[in-house]
Amino acid sequence: MANRLAEATSPYLRQHADNPVDWYPWGPEALAEARRRDVPLLVSIGYAACHWCHVMAHESFEDEATAARINAAFVAVKVDREERPDLDALYMEAVQALTGRGGWPLTVFATPEGRPFFGGTYFPNRPLAGTTPFAAVLDAVTQAWAGRREAVAQQADELTTAIAERLHPPAADAGAPPAGSALRAAGAARALAIGDRRLGGLGGAPKFPQAPALELVLRAAAGGDGDAAAFLETTLGAMASGGLYDHLEGGFCRYSTDAAWQIPHFEKMLYDQALLARLYLHAHQWSADARWRQVVEETLAYVTGVLAGADGGFCSSEDADSEGGEGRFSTWTPAELVDALGPHDAPRAAEAFGVSEAGNFTEGRSVLHRPPGAVVRDPELERLRVTLRVARAARARPARDDKIVTEWNAMAIAVLAEAGLALGETALVDAAEAAAAFCTEHLRDADGRWWRSWRGGRRTGLGVLADYAWLVEAFTRLAEATGEARWTAQAREVAAGLVDLFSAEDGGWYATGSDAEQLVVRPRDPYDGALPAGGSVAAVACVRLGALCGDASLLDRGRASLVALGGALGRSPLAFAHLALAAELLEEGPVEVVVTGGRRDLVAAAAARFLPYAVLAWGEPSGPLFAGRGGPVAWVCRNGTCLAPVGEEAALLAALGVRAPAA
Repeated sequence: MANRLAEATSPYLRQHADNPVDWYPWGPEALAEARRRDVPLLVSIGYAACHWCHVMAHESFEDEATAARINAAFVAVKVDREERPDLDALYMEAVQALTGRGGWPLTVFATPEGRPFFGGTYFPNRPLAGTTPFAAVLDAVTQAWAGRREAVAQQADELTTAIAERLHPPAADAGAPPAGSALRAAGAARALAIGDRRLGGLGGAPKFPQAPALELVLRAAAGGDGDAAAFLETTLGAMASGGLYDHLEGGFCRYSTDAAWQIPHFEKMLYDQALLARLYLHAHQWSADARWRQVVEETLAYVTGVLAGADGGFCSSEDADSEGGEGRFSTWTPAELVDALGPHDAPRAAEAFGVSEAGNFTEGRSVLHRPPGAVVRDPELERLRVTLRVARAARARPARDDKIVTEWNAMAIAVLAEAGLALGETALVDAAEAAAAFCTEHLRDADGRWWRSWRGGRRTGLGVLADYAWLVEAFTRLAEATGEARWTAQAREVAAGLVDLFSAEDGGWYATGSDAEQLVVRPRDPYDGALPAGGSVAAVACVRLGALCGDASLLDRGRASLVALGGALGRSPLAFAHLALAAELLEEGPVEVVVTGGRRDLVAAAAARFLPYAVLAWGEPSGPLFAGRGGPVAWVCRNGTCLAPVGEEAALLAALGVRAPAA
């Protein structure tokens, strides 16, 4: 018999609808039931594409004996971290404070008020070296709740205090924040210090792409840092030639389990595609390297193809597992190559993609990869790749999480618009506009409040800081890509809600709106990691939109984000890698490029180059940047001072100070 999760919008929650565990979704009903029974909450957090979430579900949540233990002593609550990033942040900080590490599945025990007192990640259902079986954990927590309630309450108090400290940025007690150029240099130097110069990436295995940090390295390379340029090329080449990248249809897996980027964790997330496509786009704009353009085009083809939702927008992820095992869809044996290509072509494909009899994955299977740095394909290899892609399409495809998450869709819209304009690919801009129209129709209510996610005609959860911040960025990029004033107006409307709902007293940002559910701690979101923090995206988006529409209050709001963090920016530059972009924008100007008189050739010339400090206005006049300006020319302005208008591409690039490509 299905439990309460059968009616959930989240595919992850619905995966657990037939468990013998008496699951509740997070909400007042669950907390009230825990108070009525005087038992703790067992909060299990994961997401649909999470391999180890599936493992724990099969081992424990589908097991009748384990379920009986849970039902007798706890109120069990399932949370989709993608629908509720606020709860995920809160309880992830608790587990990291307790254990020094985090991840999913996240398993947390909390009081009926939601205050955590114990937790971990994956608990096996049997004894393994260095771990405690889940049944033993359940028994220990049950005994502590029954016999040591005061100690549990004290632990909850201490942990809640620790969470509040960890989720709030350090006070601005060390002077003014460093200038953007100094922050960029310090952040890039730190990245190079911990970077793997031989294999690329930051640190050792497992390796995550870390797009915000690599964007900072790219800025340093563009500023003339040769070491940064070399490290960036090694890393971009290694990620795109290794098994992290899908060589048949594009797109990146979530992370590599090994140091050489060969063996991935196979789930593919929409946010990774958006962030990495943007990183490779910027690398191509700077270097004119055709390899990076190929990665952009293939990754965005995966987004607009495989991840395109049936009703519009883009789906959240694709699973790691299919046919009962991880990576079954993506890995190959020599015999399968022969079946797909025939005996003549199979050896060529095996050599090109690293397929061997021994394999480099489980059961003698091979993850496709290329020699380090080899990305661009010759016509013969392209023929084999297309044939293999068609053959693979006959396999059982991993499941998609088809809910539409506002933040991640806005990320995708932003890069589709930016890439479409930069590469001259109008279909990408069209895809961005279609997704933006879908989100505007389905994820915004009649009062103008944006929501977190949508699936099957139902919205779920109030939008959080990252949703609003990325929407501002997405609509601003659409305004630049299309020259249409409606997108500037949309961006300004969302920015007003961003400032009103999420502004903190010190000039920073809260992660949840002032109208959101009050959790035990109202979280902040200042630190960049694998994804840029909501506060960092908000600062950059405010500065760019403020420059584009001539709104000094938005520039000031971005500046306040930096002041709120003070000297902490300089002490931990990689923790604020994306925020450094806002600091640089403010230090450099930003530069305003205004093209009048329908000169699309000048628009294309500016858009094709790497101009991280510029905003581009053209098409329909939509603000003070167009005041008093006309004629078929381009204007370049900074800090209220404009150069003479120019009518030739070479003169425009000279005015922008564009250097020759580094490649």
